[in-house]
Amino acid sequence: MNQTLLLFVTLVVIVLTSDIILAQGLPGLPGFPDDPAAAPIDGGLGILAAAGGAYALKKLRDKNKEEET
Repeated sequence: MNQTLLLFVTLVVIVLTSDIILAQGLPGLPGFPDDPAAAPIDGGLGILAAAGGAYALKKLRDKNKEEET
């Protein structure tokens, strides 16, 4: 009984305080007015995906070649 009551009280406290913690947030650092919002990820990601696909294709072909012999 005591463990159940302790668990219930703990869960109630966590639920009630989680909204307060999330509502406050963390203050952001001030930046320069001309800072870009985010860095674009475009060319490098495509090259990385193509290289990964080529590597996977090579591994699959090598595995199939091993199974045939």
